[in-house]
Amino acid sequence: MEAAAATRGDAPASRLERSSHTAFLEDDSRLIVWGGYQMVGGQDMVLPSDEIWLCDLDSGMWERREISGDIPPNLSGFCGANVDSTLYIFGGCDDSVYSNQMFSVDVSEQCCSWKRVTGTKGTTPSPRSKHSCWVHRDRLIYFGGYGCKTIWEVRNISSSCFVLEEMAWAMIGGALFQCWGWNSEVIVFDTHSAMWSKPETKGPAPSPRGCHASALLGNKGYITGGVETAQLDMFCLDLETWTWTQFDISPSCAPLGRSLHTMTPTSDQGLFVYGGLGTNGETLNDAWHFNTQKREWTKVAHLHKDKPRACHTACLGRDSDVVVFGGTSNLCFLMDSVAILRVPSAHHCSDMLIFQTQPYSLSRLCEDFIGRNPDLFSVQISWLPSRLQKKVDKRISFFSTSGF
Repeated sequence: MEAAAATRGDAPASRLERSSHTAFLEDDSRLIVWGGYQMVGGQDMVLPSDEIWLCDLDSGMWERREISGDIPPNLSGFCGANVDSTLYIFGGCDDSVYSNQMFSVDVSEQCCSWKRVTGTKGTTPSPRSKHSCWVHRDRLIYFGGYGCKTIWEVRNISSSCFVLEEMAWAMIGGALFQCWGWNSEVIVFDTHSAMWSKPETKGPAPSPRGCHASALLGNKGYITGGVETAQLDMFCLDLETWTWTQFDISPSCAPLGRSLHTMTPTSDQGLFVYGGLGTNGETLNDAWHFNTQKREWTKVAHLHKDKPRACHTACLGRDSDVVVFGGTSNLCFLMDSVAILRVPSAHHCSDMLIFQTQPYSLSRLCEDFIGRNPDLFSVQISWLPSRLQKKVDKRISFFSTSGF
């Protein structure tokens, strides 16, 4: 199938507005976005699975491509992960039916095609949503989430790894599931051998949770939030020894507890946390830096105080920029004695937020200054070598369409 025509940066924002999507960066300059949901006719509607969006971060231009093949169902609560430009989708929920299926698509191809991952070895995990993933040595390492298990599975799992929330009957993939709740399982999928495995972990593991944030630094995976705690917690899993470490942090120094936020590695020992739904019920706009060596939080000043976000994505871009895309600026829940329900939101976002975490090089400063002030250099730009001129032209386009 041929790729759809390129969509300019000034394309209708409604095509891009979304929350709870997945995104990753390719070559530090191209943002790949798939899935999520937006409001249509007063209701949150899952976006189609047969399209993917690509943004050139230098120019700010978007392109939509169609995806053929074995197209996944329209999912919410799935987990997306990138291995060498191949996007893997695992789990999620389709019309209240939870999934433990996996799909993959190579987004480096001009004509993309979904493939359902079949013929796997080992025990396939139970259906789940709202989980997270670390990518380490071409392995997809999943943690946590909400989903269903059989009575036999619950009887054979530690009570500290699964919190039962309700009992209900559901037939999924020929298996009868009865127990629904949150888990703190670590599940591994090897993309080369197509093998599922469940390592035995040691140490103080996080409590069962979902809607948390995760990040990878070296051979260690970090988990934060996703539980109703007054302060944001932090755990680390050594992916060589499978040993958990809990960071003891003074409550007076830690950020407010939250879910549906992001955590992005910005250096060998730095993690950047932004936004989320606070335990105070507010959609947050604060940014924090966590130093894994000093084990301390630092609040980060930034220019996006008017941009609270939850259910967004965040990726590490060039020059250690954190690129935040989409999400909702006002996430609301209704609570009564029976249930907690998410209210359809008219505040899904399509803008991109750039957070500078490191000093820029002189070259980057010059590119951005010319991009913001092209009229000052209208003559001189034409003198530049063609390769550099093309780069500057992209920055001019970026600042003219992005509003930065």
